[in-house]
Amino acid sequence: MQILVTGGAGFIGSNLVDGLIAKGHKVIVVDNLSTGKKKNLNQQAEFYQLDIRNEELKKVFAANEITHVIHHAAQIDVQHSIKDPSFDAQNNILGTINLLENCREHEVAKIIYASSAAVYGEPEYLPIDEEHPIKAMSPYGISKHTPEHYIKMYSQLYNLKYTIFRYANAYGPRQDPKGEGGVVSIFVDQMLAQKRPHIFGDGQQTRDFIHVYDIVKANILALKSGDNSLLNISTANRDSVNDLVANLNQISAYDLKPIYEEARPGDILHSSLDNSKAKEILNWSPAYDFKAGLEQTVEFYS
Repeated sequence: MQILVTGGAGFIGSNLVDGLIAKGHKVIVVDNLSTGKKKNLNQQAEFYQLDIRNEELKKVFAANEITHVIHHAAQIDVQHSIKDPSFDAQNNILGTINLLENCREHEVAKIIYASSAAVYGEPEYLPIDEEHPIKAMSPYGISKHTPEHYIKMYSQLYNLKYTIFRYANAYGPRQDPKGEGGVVSIFVDQMLAQKRPHIFGDGQQTRDFIHVYDIVKANILALKSGDNSLLNISTANRDSVNDLVANLNQISAYDLKPIYEEARPGDILHSSLDNSKAKEILNWSPAYDFKAGLEQTVEFYS
């Protein structure tokens, strides 16, 4: 297989590129380095510094016999999407359409798309399964959901196979505490500097934290299975933000009390995703429980 990974210098993308190369695949990376970093790039990957919205993307497809596309390039900051919804939509929706057009023109066999739990909004029930109503609470949630429709349409019109993943809250090595905004990396960064972590709201809000290596494993499995499926990738567990701080204090042997601030618009209170469909279709399951994953993450940043 020759696999194009968009966003391959970013947090999830770069870990995925490492996993794909370890499996013997040829990997092409497209990343504009707006949030991704060159130091994350695997030297065995062929790299193009390019925005997925750019017309020059067609040259990448023309120069390589790409069989599969794994699409992780995106604007991922919820708060930025609220401040600038047009920028968010241009990246996440129009960028995906440009990518799909190149897939069509070059007869790519399959696209794997990284969507998000943000599409669901405030849950009507927990854990959230794939049939849950779509009630996005931010432009980001809308802009991650809209490409799902385009991908399904391209599949119907042009026989482009797909797997759509809706990720829970990802964490792990290479998540940038100053760029991509994952709460785990932000808190690890603050606490290793012995700074009190800032919590928006009362800290009782819960999330389903999924380790990036478990996400990588799901993507690799989807190269050969899960065609035309939409799957949650999660642990199906819930941990509060206060639990996160308590665990990090225990792992790092600190006792840093959080600073509580006003809750932010667009943030949901509780989330966990049902992962039974991914387990059945991909024969996948998460390997990292939350405590073990945090220990590994703290070790990486220490």
